[in-house]
Amino acid sequence: MEASPERYGFASGALERVLDSGSRVGALRSLLVVRNGVLVGERYYGGASSSDLLAVNSATKSFASILVGQALAQGKLKGLSQTVADLLPEMTARFPDAPASSISLRQILTGTSGLAYDYRIQGQALSLSVDPAIYALKLERDGKAPGSWSYNDAAVSLLGPILERAQGMSLRSLAKRDLFTPLGIESFSWGRDKAGRELSYAGLRLRTRDLAKVAWTIADGGKWQGKSVVPADWVEESTQTHTQGAWRIQPIGQSGYGYLWFTGQLSGRPVAWGWGYGGQFALVAPSLRLAIATAASAPRPDDLQSQTDAIMALVAQLVELAA
Repeated sequence: MEASPERYGFASGALERVLDSGSRVGALRSLLVVRNGVLVGERYYGGASSSDLLAVNSATKSFASILVGQALAQGKLKGLSQTVADLLPEMTARFPDAPASSISLRQILTGTSGLAYDYRIQGQALSLSVDPAIYALKLERDGKAPGSWSYNDAAVSLLGPILERAQGMSLRSLAKRDLFTPLGIESFSWGRDKAGRELSYAGLRLRTRDLAKVAWTIADGGKWQGKSVVPADWVEESTQTHTQGAWRIQPIGQSGYGYLWFTGQLSGRPVAWGWGYGGQFALVAPSLRLAIATAASAPRPDDLQSQTDAIMALVAQLVELAA
């Protein structure tokens, strides 16, 4: 699977030097580079190996976005203007005045639901709730201007039951059928909530090689080995910036948010990335025919910023080498 980096546009030894420097980031567990569909660089650190299922944390949200795009193409979902009440009528009937009932799929995907949620304060309560979707339906409005971006696990948790109801199967079965099997991904695990559903906002564990496969599929316009797996128009739309105000991370410029993908620019090139707590990244740079995947151990809250910055600095060096 691996090939000579020089053959794929990297200066002799440059890629290896960046990969080797990853050993200085103590929490980093893996760093993989794909160019033109070929794995050209792969390192594991801290005792991790290529067979390990490593948490992608909130990068799971980007997988949920892919499943939404596929469901739209299959006609299982009618459009992004559909509301939660349209898509979960039985559940929302129990909460007729819930602000979440009136939000649209587009608002969930773009982080503009307008629901009051702070992961630093409410994250544990959400994870311990009997049903995260019910938790979301109990949220009040956040009082911000319409269209304001906010990071909202609870809103994204609604995608789980929405996709299950639309497709008639669990997220695990759906992802296996429509994404993992076409990409040859055989080994994965997916955490469930107390209602028994796979989480749509976190909980997925993959080999980093398989995370890199998904990232490359997005970088290549939704194709895997020449065959369409994710609709090309969905890939383009979901990795465009639809809202500003998303979290910034150096050295990325012009940060924004697509459909559960962060967006920005590195080395003057547009990039998009799935982003999980602690520096789990699935970054794509389509104009460079480049995808980068990382995994890391979960940091203490006080170390989160420095760890994330250190890992993104390595990713940025790799993009610069390819530019």
